[in-house]
Amino acid sequence: MSLNKVLLIGNVGKDPEVRHLQGGASVATITLATSERFKDRNGESREVTEWHTVIAWRQLADLAENFIRKGSQIFVEGRIRSRSWDDQNGQKRYVTEIQADTIQLLGRRPEGAGSQQGQGQGQQSRYSQPSYGGAPAAAPQQPQHTTPIVSSDDLNDDGTDDLPF
Repeated sequence: MSLNKVLLIGNVGKDPEVRHLQGGASVATITLATSERFKDRNGESREVTEWHTVIAWRQLADLAENFIRKGSQIFVEGRIRSRSWDDQNGQKRYVTEIQADTIQLLGRRPEGAGSQQGQGQGQQSRYSQPSYGGAPAAAPQQPQHTTPIVSSDDLNDDGTDDLPF
């Protein structure tokens, strides 16, 4: 058995780059930053930021084009994909990307983002890629009014826990 699943919550580093391909398909490239905070051996707080390239197709690309901007906080669920190619000099190049299956908008909508009827600030929207096999594209789900999957308090680990070791 194997599993290739990625869950990321982070902030968008720049406006998504969206390309419209022949046949009507769209693809968006989203640069996403995730940060980890911890205390080093000297007790000083440190923060390490990791940058991810997220690839979104079809309806998720449209979502990125219309609603995601630099600074947006998003939740991405997807898969790791690696690919390689030969550059102009004949050297082999490699890249590892996250292929998005679901994107959830978190927090407030940034200035200049498109408006969506019935979605106020502070609410969340979840969009999923349609399943494979030729099924028609699923409409975006209604905004969820439930507790977020991961709260910001969960991300700020102060190093204390209830574990006995």
